[in-house]
Amino acid sequence: MPLERIQPAGLKNLPLFTHVVKAGNTVYLAGQVALDTDGQVVGRGDITAQAAQVFENLRTALAAVGANFSNLAKITVFATDVSFLRPIAEVRARYLGRPDPVASTFVVVAGLAWPEFLLEIEAIAVLD
Repeated sequence: MPLERIQPAGLKNLPLFTHVVKAGNTVYLAGQVALDTDGQVVGRGDITAQAAQVFENLRTALAAVGANFSNLAKITVFATDVSFLRPIAEVRARYLGRPDPVASTFVVVAGLAWPEFLLEIEAIAVLD
């Protein structure tokens, strides 16, 4: 099965980085961070603002393959502080609803690609 690599309009195109890979009806979303379309960090030091930007970027990535949040099967959240669990969960509920139907993992890490990033979320979706 051939892989389709997609760089969605509306996401900052980074060298050597593919935002979306589609394999059949399975979609892999690369880790999304709090970058706007100009490549600027959103919400420096503000976990709620960064989480909202990350979920907006996930929405954009999903839309590139005709999907939405209801297609998510799994997300992995990487955060730089365990105290971010609650604010991220609150933002997540705004996007995914409650009860949240998505399998997930929350991992606390020492750091991310840029020191300004407080979280990164990668996902797997399944198309109908």
